[in-house]
Amino acid sequence: MKVLLYGQVYRPNHRACLLEVLQALASEGIEALAYEPYWSQTDKDVREHKSISTFRNFGDTPVDVVMAFGGDGTVLGAVSLVNEKQIPIMGINLGRLGFLSSIESKVADFAVRELANERYHFDERTMIHLETTADVFKKSRLALNDFTLHKRDTSSMITIHTYIDGELLNSFWADGLIVATPTGSTGYSLSCGGPIVFPNSGNLIITPVAPHNLTVRPLIVPDTSVISFEIEGRADSYLCTLDSHFEAVTAEHKLTVQKAKVITRFIQLHNYSYLRTLQDKLNWGKDSRN
Repeated sequence: MKVLLYGQVYRPNHRACLLEVLQALASEGIEALAYEPYWSQTDKDVREHKSISTFRNFGDTPVDVVMAFGGDGTVLGAVSLVNEKQIPIMGINLGRLGFLSSIESKVADFAVRELANERYHFDERTMIHLETTADVFKKSRLALNDFTLHKRDTSSMITIHTYIDGELLNSFWADGLIVATPTGSTGYSLSCGGPIVFPNSGNLIITPVAPHNLTVRPLIVPDTSVISFEIEGRADSYLCTLDSHFEAVTAEHKLTVQKAKVITRFIQLHNYSYLRTLQDKLNWGKDSRN
């Protein structure tokens, strides 16, 4: 088995966890590869560990598992790196919230042993794909969390004519619009009043950002829907995002979002529970007055 150790920004609190993981990988006979842009930031004793070799690309070095060290943003970076290869990702939470990086750093060495002994399960998550006439998102047009359209460079709202399977749904007069997967329902969509949707529920969420018409509310649609857009506004261009990646588009560009043909596969330990994750991360059932 080959495991790629991936991260984005190295911080001092990563050191102890990385050293424990390196020791556990070595003791289990698992080959460890390091993502160079991250590994070059690490402390010398981590960077010079004898069992590590540098990862260049998936073409040169096949990988069985990607271990992502950080928060949810780091996991999204790993998803982008994996792209359409569907290599399983194990998120080690060294950040704050940790909806996607579900394995806490204090049990990272235990997680390695569970991985080596195949005591885990796959958590498969829906992704969305963008089709567009714009010359944007050249590396990947996939997103695990969400696709958004948003105003830029002006305080004026924009109008987003939104169609489902070719039929007009609504003309949203707003600051922007979000199309989220169930995984992304706990992200930007949630902060804009969207509902939490369970993974693998077979839905997509359409959430307006600061709509002018107060009768407009978030909408849940089947993930078989093809959602397309036409944009109007005073600006020359508008912001379009796929997870953490962003590009400028114009009113001339055709934009269509639908469920992707590929999925993201997360490695979860057998004690993982989505309900417990919601309770822990959102502090449900806890009396904040204490």
